[in-house]
Parts: sequence; C-alpha cells; structure tokens
Amino acid sequence: MKTTSKKTQLPAIDSEVDLARLTSLIKNYSPYDGSFEQKIPGVHTIRRSKINGELVHGLAIAGLCVVAQGSKNVLLGREVFNYDASKMVVYSVDMPLASQVMKASHAEPFLCVRIDLNPQKIAELTLKVYPHGIPPVRENRAVYVGRSDAKITSAAIRLLELLSRPEEAELLSPLIIDEILIRLLRSPLGSRVAQMGLKNSGLNGVSKSVAWLRGNFTHPVKMEHLAKLANMSASTFHSHFKAVTAMSPLQFQKVLRLQEARRLMLSAMMDAGIASRQVGYVSASQFSREYGRFFGEAPTQDIAKLREQISPVSELV
Repeated sequence: MKTTSKKTQLPAIDSEVDLARLTSLIKNYSPYDGSFEQKIPGVHTIRRSKINGELVHGLAIAGLCVVAQGSKNVLLGREVFNYDASKMVVYSVDMPLASQVMKASHAEPFLCVRIDLNPQKIAELTLKVYPHGIPPVRENRAVYVGRSDAKITSAAIRLLELLSRPEEAELLSPLIIDEILIRLLRSPLGSRVAQMGLKNSGLNGVSKSVAWLRGNFTHPVKMEHLAKLANMSASTFHSHFKAVTAMSPLQFQKVLRLQEARRLMLSAMMDAGIASRQVGYVSASQFSREYGRFFGEAPTQDIAKLREQISPVSELV
C-alpha cells in the first residue's frame, strides 16, 4: 500500500499573541516610567504611562524601536512622525528631538524596546545582505518609519526572554541581535539603514560630525573642521547635515547646549547663570533669550514647572 507524506505546515505568526507577550516582557523589565538599560548590551526597555500635553525635549540615540503598546509622535524640523505597534522606527544618528506620547495610560502604558544600531556591525552585515551593492537612496534623514515586521517582533521577544537566562544570554543574544539587524536590512527600510555603515555615505559623514558636536558642544563650531570629519567640502557637508537633521550645525549645537543646561538645572540644582556658563554661553542674557525661545519659558519658570510635574528630562525614543 502506497502512502503519501503530508507537508508539515508551520503555524502562522499570531501578531496579537506576540504583541501581548512583548507587552508583558517590557512591563516586567520596566517597572515604572523611564528608560531601562538591560543586561544585554545595547538593549533598552521604555515605559511611559502618561500622555504628554506638551513637547518633551531629549536626545534620541541611533537605534531601532519596536513598540508593543501605545503611540508616540516625534518631530524632525516641521515633519511629524507617528509610530505605534503597527510601525517600527529607526533613528539613524544621535540627535536632539522633541516628542509627545499620544496614547498611554497607567493601565495601558506606552511600551517599547530599543536596540542600539552599531555602524560597524551594520557595515559587516550589509556585505552579506547586499553582496551586489546597496540599492540607491534618494535622501538620508535622522528618522525613518516603516511597517512593523512580525519576524523582528518575534526576535525581540526571544531577546528579552534571554534576560531571565543570563548563562544563555551571553551566547545567544549577539546572534538574535544579528538576526534583527539582518531582517531590518532586508526590510523596505534596509537600503537606508545600510547607509549608516558606509564609510563614504553622507549619513555616515554626518554621524561623525554629530559625534564630535555631542562631545564638544561647549566649544566654538568650525565648519571646516566638521566638513573634514565628514570627508566633504564645507558646502556639501552643510547641505547633507541639514537634510539629515533638519538643522544647521550651529542650530544643532545650540539645542545640545540648551538641553544640557536644562538637565543641569533640573538634576544638579544649578542656577541659570552657572548652567549657562557650564555649557559654553558667555552672555547670560543671550542664554535666557534663546532658552525661552526654544522651551517656551524663561529658565527659572520652566524649571519650576518641571519640578512640580516631577517629570525629569530624559532620553527620547
């Protein structure tokens, strides 16, 4: 008697089940509002239980964000990017941004996992994903939003599950992170993400100048020096920098200074005069004027309001 073999059918990925599991894991490793650095290097979990009535200013770190619950808006120049569980977001460079949590509550907080993006690792994997060259990219920018990928979500779940098994995490977490990056590179956002690892790409050049600005924001900006870091002419560099960040290098530096001064006044209890000098301002009146223009209120009033809200300045996601 002849028998026929049946192909084993793999169960379809249940997105609702996966999101429920991801929600549970992020809650477990984010016991209260904030951003939590996990024991697996480059992995962070984020929890926000309140909608923001006003913009929250902070620093976005280059990384991939996978949302389990809630939604958030991020502003880049005049553009507004919204992301939730149906969308994943990539920050291609470290940069100051403004954001608003749009959907969150104590019962159902905004929950997200962020995986840092390392340009060297991206460059290594790009050679495997695009052995015949990367498809051309029309423009580079600091924020990319695309449709969520069920397989990336599944990998993120497996990554967080390793946190309860430290002996396995050290061996397996790098493999799962590589899987996530490969799937990201193979997604519709892939060719743009790949630019982060290309030594001669405009995005990589801007990223190098951003790193210098972050580490030296108290010093005067010399455009020629930044352009040399980016391996571009001054005019080409200025154009690329503004296309990516929606700011000029001088504006970028000013925002870094103002955000750091705000942090110092809020967390280190400095007065406005000391904080302004600490971040590189010579004129107290100029600092107060620019601070009020950027944050909407004079330093003293702004910090007093923030302390009443007990809402510390924090890293953006």
